[in-house]
Amino acid sequence: MVFSTLTLWPCAKQTTSPSSSADPFEPTPFHALLFGAPVKLLLYHTFHVLNSLRSAPIPSEPPIRVVCISDTHTHIPNDVPEGDILIHAGDMTNAGSVAEIQAQIDWLCSLPHREIVVISGNHDTYLDPRTRPSLSEEQRAGTLDWKRVHYLQHRRLSLTVAVGSSTLPPDADARTHLLANQRHRRIRIYGAPQIPACGPMSVHAFQYPRGRDAWSETVPEDVDILVTHTPPKHHLDLPLPDGMGCEHLMAEVKRVKPTLHVFGHVHWGAGQMVVWWDRTHEAYENGMSIKSKWSHGILNPRLWWNLVRVGYRGVRGLIWDKVWGGQGASTIMVNAAQMHGNTGKLGNAAQVVVI
Repeated sequence: MVFSTLTLWPCAKQTTSPSSSADPFEPTPFHALLFGAPVKLLLYHTFHVLNSLRSAPIPSEPPIRVVCISDTHTHIPNDVPEGDILIHAGDMTNAGSVAEIQAQIDWLCSLPHREIVVISGNHDTYLDPRTRPSLSEEQRAGTLDWKRVHYLQHRRLSLTVAVGSSTLPPDADARTHLLANQRHRRIRIYGAPQIPACGPMSVHAFQYPRGRDAWSETVPEDVDILVTHTPPKHHLDLPLPDGMGCEHLMAEVKRVKPTLHVFGHVHWGAGQMVVWWDRTHEAYENGMSIKSKWSHGILNPRLWWNLVRVGYRGVRGLIWDKVWGGQGASTIMVNAAQMHGNTGKLGNAAQVVVI
């Protein structure tokens, strides 16, 4: 693994299929997708256009403002918005030494957020006992002081978050102010760092062979916020042509349906979207999972059928939303990567979600 001052690769380069770009962590050019996967390209944009027109999920009461960041890679962002909970979804560091991790912890603890939650990423080498020996003695020296940071490694956390304050007249006494401020909400968070392999197993932390199921029945069913380092398959993970996320994580998210799912790892996928657990999404997921080895999918009837289903079901869902005000089960998905692509420089804004 080589790091330079100009470029930071999230993992060692690899090729996932003949249709992929040379580096699967770089976006495939539009013209290559238009030639190599035209039906999937149409499916992807049809789904996302219809999905973007739907209303946002209605927050619970009292609403909680969650600030999401990831992939800071030893850098310190200049602008971290205020909020009730701050979540860092891994890759705090480059080399993963104790000193690098501690520097990030110290910075996180200096922020004003009421609660701070952190998981590991594949670059946070020291935190995985299997990859720790790859560090030099100097890099392993010392111990970590997590201070007020909640570090989750396959662990569930339950928080009682004090939210906001009521508007009171200037002459209100101290007891009235105290009572008015007592608005609390219980939030359950689960964090897990494992990712599909993308580099040497002895160096990159918490990896499992791509395609292996490392997720089924691992996430508690009552979780409000799920924090992982890898994205779910075909969601904010450079989904075209093949997607860099994990299909087994996608199935687990679908089973649990958390209110919020925060992740990072794929820098170019930064952003957020709402997944409505309906037949539109089912058709999108089915279509994106189809692999056509001939005719680039143009003659694949299953792919075209799922495209038609996305259009038909998506319009029905949009009408149900806008005319009848209907909202079903949903999950807000956030790729919170701060790194701008693989430039080695921060450039993506922190993601803010109200749940």
